[in-house]
Amino acid sequence: MASQYDDVSPPRGMPGKMIKRLIAGVKRAFDLHRPGRSLIIVPDDTFLVSYPKSGNTWARLLIANLLSPEKPADFRTINQLVPDPASESKRHFVRMPRPRVIKSHFVFDPRYPRVIYIVRDPRDVVLSEYHYQRKTRRISDQYPLEDYVQLFLAGQTYVENGSWGEHVTGWLAARDGDPRFLLVRYEALLSNSVGELDRIASFLGISRTSERLADIVQLSSVDRMRELEAKQGDASSLMKGSRKDVPFVRSAKSEGWRSDLPDFLVEKIEAAWGPVMRYLGYDLRFPLDPKIPDAPDFVLRRR
Repeated sequence: MASQYDDVSPPRGMPGKMIKRLIAGVKRAFDLHRPGRSLIIVPDDTFLVSYPKSGNTWARLLIANLLSPEKPADFRTINQLVPDPASESKRHFVRMPRPRVIKSHFVFDPRYPRVIYIVRDPRDVVLSEYHYQRKTRRISDQYPLEDYVQLFLAGQTYVENGSWGEHVTGWLAARDGDPRFLLVRYEALLSNSVGELDRIASFLGISRTSERLADIVQLSSVDRMRELEAKQGDASSLMKGSRKDVPFVRSAKSEGWRSDLPDFLVEKIEAAWGPVMRYLGYDLRFPLDPKIPDAPDFVLRRR
């Protein structure tokens, strides 16, 4: 969260490192620092978790609208209603009304009391990541997609979150089937938005009507998100300072990989994570290598 100390210039002659430490100390003293993984978690917290580029922003907007019946949520208010410990201040979390809903891309954390986990087909995730990293100038328009897929498989596109397979299996192995864990497929949220939002509202203990859910879906539609991006793009830490010619909200569809991802790259992703993908209900284009078990390791361990 921006504060009055962010733009302080060091006095002449004072080393930059020293003034940075002073500013950091002042922020910490007044709870203006971003807590990140050191966030103090309380028993009635619910975390909205996903691997990056799996539909978390859309799910945040849906939930923010659930939490804000009087006023439609937007890219500014989702930061207050469903905040991210990596971008909002500790003071904000301390002052939030409880129970809190908190965004996270972190790998499995046993401290999280309740979790809504959004999962998306990794063949679509890698394409969404690729274009987002173009938007944020982390890669150029000419960066080879094949090279990016190799980094994605190795868990090097978002090192702090590991690979898609590590992130997903970590949470599923620890929590799948637990009543404190709600698994939501991005594709189901697209095809049956009202029904999946109803599941989310029930998990959060929020009263609703079918009419209210339908209104929320409309308030969180792709068209409205594009309008918000045009007007409030810099209000989101995900878009601030990024390229305007590359959209953040792209097609918002599933199975874009069928036309945009070459077969040899599809085969690599399926070879790496085929059993997990099949467990989650994703059809595979290529048969699995006979040496690969037909079920994920965490399922085999339960048998």
